[in-house]
Amino acid sequence: MASLALTSSLGFHSLRLRSLKLSPGTSPSTSTRLASANLNSLTKSSNLSLRNPEFAKSTKSLRFKQLTVRASASASASASPPAPASPPQPWTGAAMKPLLASIATGVILWFVPVPSGVSRNAWQLLAIFLATIVGIITQPLPLGAVALMGLGASVLTKTLTFAAAFSSFGDPIPWLIALAFFFARGFIKTGLGNRIAYQFVSLFGSSSLGLGYSLVFSEALLAPAIPSVSARAGGIFLPLVKSLCVACGSNVGDGTEHKLGSWLMLTCFQTSVISSSMFLTAMAANPLSATLTLNTINQTIGWMDWAKAAFVPGLVSLIVVPLLLYVIYPPTVKSSPDAPKLARERLEKMGPMSKNEKIMAATLLLTVGLWVFGGVLNVDAVTAAILGLSILLITGVVHMERMLS
Repeated sequence: MASLALTSSLGFHSLRLRSLKLSPGTSPSTSTRLASANLNSLTKSSNLSLRNPEFAKSTKSLRFKQLTVRASASASASASPPAPASPPQPWTGAAMKPLLASIATGVILWFVPVPSGVSRNAWQLLAIFLATIVGIITQPLPLGAVALMGLGASVLTKTLTFAAAFSSFGDPIPWLIALAFFFARGFIKTGLGNRIAYQFVSLFGSSSLGLGYSLVFSEALLAPAIPSVSARAGGIFLPLVKSLCVACGSNVGDGTEHKLGSWLMLTCFQTSVISSSMFLTAMAANPLSATLTLNTINQTIGWMDWAKAAFVPGLVSLIVVPLLLYVIYPPTVKSSPDAPKLARERLEKMGPMSKNEKIMAATLLLTVGLWVFGGVLNVDAVTAAILGLSILLITGVVHMERMLS
């Protein structure tokens, strides 16, 4: 009650003080005297309330409750467990041990005495080259990053000038390889490669030998546009061959491998090397061989020159090798009626050719046609590949971000 009385008194007097404003008929001195009088009465009321025993008791009780609340709050704060420390961020950079091994290789060779007959600059370049090779093998970083670091080291140490270190980027052969790899991306994405292979199997795959030839020639048909044995054999034909073997009852590890699977796998393995040598863009090593030929004997080998020289021996090899393997390593199953059935089922599941497949097929025909008749039309192979890739990018068949990834 005392506290309520004090509060009411304080509120009442404060309202009186706020209500004292200068009116037009009130002088400033009068307002000052009224404010002083009200302040004195407020002080007297407060002193009387403080002398009241009930007010003192209530005030003491309020102070005790405040202390209790503060003590309990501090106790709960001290009793709460500390926040767990955030785990350290994992290292996302290079693998340090392989990186140190690569650097150590270059540093050791750098300070080895130069053999007689070898210039100091050539020896330093050998040290950087071997260090880069060790980095490519141990892979502290992706291959491209390791190669870029090697180029940077050769320029930083003045072993090579910038123009000499990056002179290969002006060579058309690496660009041709890179552009052909982008074409391979389009084949895999659109599913055109699988459609071509299934079409061959559905037409010629009723016998084991016919099934082998259908896979061999469909792989050779894709070879000019997919410059990687692993991309063709591993990305397109290995899943296809495995599914065909399973459909014909030839599985790995259950004693049925020799029914069809062993011969079929061996045939595809041997002939993929042959088809890779038939065209300039069928394997990444072929343009390198053409470049070495140009640098050694000053002889230029174009796409059509390579095809004319390699097509006939390659075609004969593609015919002879499966037949030879069929004789010396024959499958126990001579017919494969389930293979065409499976191929037709897969073709039905794929449905008609999509818009992207049609664009991919037309672009392939255009690019290969320019490669074949480029000498007559005065269009080099790299320009034809850039034209084909531009069509694929404009039509949305492939995307730059996915290609670079």
